[in-house]
Amino acid sequence: MTDFVRAKKHLGQHFLKDETIALDIVKSLKHTNQYKKVLEVGPGMGVLTKYLIAETDYETHIIDIDRESIAFLKEKFSVLENRIIEGDFLKLDFNNLFNNESFAVIGNFPYNISTEILFKVLDHKNQVPEVVGMFQKEVAERIAAKPKNKTYGITSVLLQAFYDIDYLFTVNENVFNPPPRVKSAVIRLTRNNVQQLDCNEKLFKQVVKAGFNQRRKTLRNSIRAFKLKPEFLDHKYLTQRAEELSVDDFVALTNMVEIN
Repeated sequence: MTDFVRAKKHLGQHFLKDETIALDIVKSLKHTNQYKKVLEVGPGMGVLTKYLIAETDYETHIIDIDRESIAFLKEKFSVLENRIIEGDFLKLDFNNLFNNESFAVIGNFPYNISTEILFKVLDHKNQVPEVVGMFQKEVAERIAAKPKNKTYGITSVLLQAFYDIDYLFTVNENVFNPPPRVKSAVIRLTRNNVQQLDCNEKLFKQVVKAGFNQRRKTLRNSIRAFKLKPEFLDHKYLTQRAEELSVDDFVALTNMVEIN
């Protein structure tokens, strides 16, 4: 274990050490013409970074919240010059970032905030056409899950409403230093063609969350707090559980609810 890894161990970071996997993650970016910049989140020791900066199709930027990590990365990747950002990705001002240009997000994401990273992206979905990231395996499975699957849930529906999601590959514990206690997985999110949902989007989120918060109950019971329009009181959706409905079904269900 290097001095740098030893110093950062208290942060709960797990550094990828397998070069083949690192290259596979970088190669998972589709290199679409929708963006010319890529932002790496939580670069650690730069195992992904060195492969990112070798690519000529886009301009690489990196962000890390830890000052010592930033100093290490600036010394190791002086070629990046002013493209190293010291800051919290979750607090980053996307409206001013890259002058509102589109960019892809990539990273071996810190597992304790990985879902928050995706919801931050979702808030700025029209600026981020692609995400490739390493997640805890069960989180990755949940994000990519399809209806009628026990792992399909709130995160699945809200993200899949605006992104196509591919589960790319599973990663074993022994390729990290120190090794985590769980398996990991790499997934890719690609922005779909939905500009806005055909319903009230705020209400959509509320209905999805209510449905899954009592996922063992039928929707007639789990969304009881919402008032349905009279013509939908006997709709088939109400006899189903939340995990049986697709994104489009939840859009339709939202439109059955009276807006207060």
